[in-house]
Amino acid sequence: MDYVWIKRPVYFITTCTQKRAPLLANDTAHDLLLAEWQTADTRHGWRIGRYVIMPDHVHFFCVALPEVKSLTKFMQCWKEWTAKRLLAANQKPPPLWQHRFFDHVLRTPESYAEKWSYVAQNPVRGGLAAMSDAWPYAGHVHFDSPM
Repeated sequence: MDYVWIKRPVYFITTCTQKRAPLLANDTAHDLLLAEWQTADTRHGWRIGRYVIMPDHVHFFCVALPEVKSLTKFMQCWKEWTAKRLLAANQKPPPLWQHRFFDHVLRTPESYAEKWSYVAQNPVRGGLAAMSDAWPYAGHVHFDSPM
């Protein structure tokens, strides 16, 4: 069996709200999610790249630092802290997030650019923005392009 070894893989993450509840595409949710991503490197050992927050799911890219919690543990902690804060802000009962998340390892700069191009167009395809640049709930945290 052949294996692909990547020294510092970039992960593409997607996670959805429970029952796809449209709780995320607003200033409060954006600020809370962004605050957790901004401390992910010091708290969990994960640097966050580009992201798009949709009404019922988020997409983001991340890279592990040398001293790191596993991706599963990082996502568990990130979901726990964001859920507590978002549910309190919205006065909603738990759960906020679906139990699982989707991750995909990107192998090349081309696959990163291709995945970002697709993700950036989500608000346009969803009828939420005329152009991807007009969507206010997207950006990057620690890096714009890691490759």
